[in-house]
Amino acid sequence: MASLTPAQSAQVSSWVAAGETLSQIQARLSSELGITMTFMDVRFLVDDLNLTLVEKEEPKKPDEVAAAPVGVEDPAAAPPATGGTVTVEVDTIAQPHAMVSGNVTFSDGQKADWSIDHQGRPGMTVRLPGYRPTQEDIVEFQTKLDAALRQAGY
Repeated sequence: MASLTPAQSAQVSSWVAAGETLSQIQARLSSELGITMTFMDVRFLVDDLNLTLVEKEEPKKPDEVAAAPVGVEDPAAAPPATGGTVTVEVDTIAQPHAMVSGNVTFSDGQKADWSIDHQGRPGMTVRLPGYRPTQEDIVEFQTKLDAALRQAGY
């Protein structure tokens, strides 16, 4: 992991205080400071600087459950939380290729498996061939994944 100057550390602190996510901080480190870090290195950096990421509340969406397709749900699967939210789970034992892994259920009920490999690179495999989650679901997934990883101690 790169060593930051006091000014660069102060810049990272201001980004965290402004509510930036780890992914946004990672991108800004690269674009604004020329420092390339993996997602996990950024996570460790935030921890090393004793910073706490700001939790943003997602605005409630009006009754998206009523718009869900009828008869498409898997009866063995747990339904996503009300309001069509994205749910993220972390595996207790990571997949062999991964440092950490888990699954996600998107707001429309579709599922995918995610992982972060030992170099900090993220990956995702959707269970329905050709499925692409919405941009809103991707953003919510990233936010909830960050919170789940923090809660799990990563």
